[in-house]
Amino acid sequence: MELVEERAYRFRIEPRGPMRVPGVVYASRDLLADAEQSLEQVVNVATLPGIVAASYAMPDIHWGYGFPIGGVAATDVNAGGVVSPGGVGFDISCGVRLLAADTDHRALRPALPAVMDGLDRAIPRGAGPGGVWHLTGPGQLERILRGGSRYAVEEGYGEERDLLRCEDGGAVADADVTQVGARARERGLGQVGSLGSANHFLEVQRVAEVYDEKVAAAFGLAVGQVCVMIHCGSRGLGHQICTDHVRAMDRAMTRYGISVPDRQLACTPVHSPEGQAYLGAMAAAANYGRANRQLLSDAARRVFRRATGARLSLVYDVSHNLAKTETHPVDGRPRTLCVHRKGATRAFPPGHPELPEDLRDSGQPVLIPGTMGTASYVLTGVPGGGAFFSTCHGAGRVMSRHRAARVVTGKDLRARLEAEGIAVRPRSLRGLSEETPEAYKDVGEVVAVSSRAGLCRTVARLVPLGVVKG
Repeated sequence: MELVEERAYRFRIEPRGPMRVPGVVYASRDLLADAEQSLEQVVNVATLPGIVAASYAMPDIHWGYGFPIGGVAATDVNAGGVVSPGGVGFDISCGVRLLAADTDHRALRPALPAVMDGLDRAIPRGAGPGGVWHLTGPGQLERILRGGSRYAVEEGYGEERDLLRCEDGGAVADADVTQVGARARERGLGQVGSLGSANHFLEVQRVAEVYDEKVAAAFGLAVGQVCVMIHCGSRGLGHQICTDHVRAMDRAMTRYGISVPDRQLACTPVHSPEGQAYLGAMAAAANYGRANRQLLSDAARRVFRRATGARLSLVYDVSHNLAKTETHPVDGRPRTLCVHRKGATRAFPPGHPELPEDLRDSGQPVLIPGTMGTASYVLTGVPGGGAFFSTCHGAGRVMSRHRAARVVTGKDLRARLEAEGIAVRPRSLRGLSEETPEAYKDVGEVVAVSSRAGLCRTVARLVPLGVVKG
């Protein structure tokens, strides 16, 4: 595959064969060293009906289902543009929430063991059922699917300010619970308020560096401050919704004359019954994911209050697996687009009307989770940001979980992290070893390339004090 370096940190794949647009990859040569398979996926995405501008990939690109993880694509809703569940992924509305404490790491240090032990008991995790909220039945689940964080706050699991600092005000509009199948509902009933497994985590962190003091202050961050970062999504409910609607679209594509190079890119027009059904179910799963992080926030707040007396305030909550209807200029005129972001984070610039008033001058907070023992980052959107105001979402995996588990044992990894002063509370040692930092790209390089490519600006770096893992 021929990659043309258009400018520093931006590569182009010229259209060929059925490609409707070029591929554009924001990366460095080093980050693309093992990306051949995922670059083929960038090419495949460029064949989708109605796609505009380019098939984009972020610096943390790696292979995914249909779309690469780190993929961004927008289709013109009013010109036959399609929606593809593969452009969102199985963990619908997987995202990150950051809370800032009114204490610093020096004051926390004596209480850290008590905090970590409390979180270990309070945070349900692992692949199976179990959650903070034991629902009374299907009716309450439907209210979560419609109301997301808003419903959780109404029920006492948070505060009104949480909704102001959450993407979409805490709930995605147009959720259609009738499009959520019975199996998805069954899986969702027992997992509300849980981390899950794999790369999901809850970390206690400290702000190690601030690069933009004015923006950091607007976000409520300062050097030395304690934070809590939560990374999780819509659990089995979102996975089942993706599975169900991929199958439905795969059966329906021939009716719309759609052919794709990979069946994992199954899609139908946004305005089709299948497209609307998926978007309604996806919005419901997104609301489940928002409520999930809201409930985990409430659990963390209770632990901190008991162990330290500290208060946790929400900095922001943003998803990195979602398809959203947005208006962007294309070829000199505004167009209504279905913007797929899979393993990519929305990064609206200062002045954007969808930002809360107290953040409008600063831009949207972008939350980038790192790997255990490394760092996480807070970024902000910038004027003229590329790929429909999108940026990276994390470090990007380079090693399979099976291989990672052969590189280091969970016992050895835990000892290494604790020797570095990081308290570790895993659900299983095998799960811990699968998430060893060696299994991921260098998150610092990913963030640096994202910034140099003009997708975002770096605000702060956070390092772990303790981690709770599935």
